[in-house]
Amino acid sequence: MLINIIKHLNTILRHKREVLKNAIKAGIVFQGLMHDMSKFSPTEFFEGIKYYQGNRSPNEMEREMKGYSEAWMHHKGRNKHHFEYWTDYNIKTKRIEPIEMPLNYVVEMFCDRVAASKIYGGKEYNDRYALNYYLNGKERRVIHKKTGELIESLLFMLAEKGERETFLYIRNLLKEAKL
Repeated sequence: MLINIIKHLNTILRHKREVLKNAIKAGIVFQGLMHDMSKFSPTEFFEGIKYYQGNRSPNEMEREMKGYSEAWMHHKGRNKHHFEYWTDYNIKTKRIEPIEMPLNYVVEMFCDRVAASKIYGGKEYNDRYALNYYLNGKERRVIHKKTGELIESLLFMLAEKGERETFLYIRNLLKEAKL
């Protein structure tokens, strides 16, 4: 149990550090500092320890064991960089539908995906890793069309042009949006 506590905490802290590095490069420093603070809440932290494996999210194992992930439901409801947060009831269609994400949260989502890819990909990581992961789940994803197009274009840019050029593009995109 103690070893899982240490390993899970280490994974969270490594991930937060990678996201912060990316957030600094992107120009969203405060979001990088505050990223995923809910992972320290009892609901997420204790489930993470219980289902820790080291090579994938504990939420996956929790889903396999329980049929759902309480930690994930808690997490996605408190962290605006997850597209799953951005759904609401449409009064016209009477359905839950995706909403377009604000640019700064799409950028944080990008930073998060790249960081998670580095952590879970380990030595296998390259600039295409996050794109490949994204494309692998594309058909199942319920995301606003414009949000999906933007995150996908950023991941393609990363794969084709690398981090330096992609983060420069992101900083310019954020700068233009603030005008």
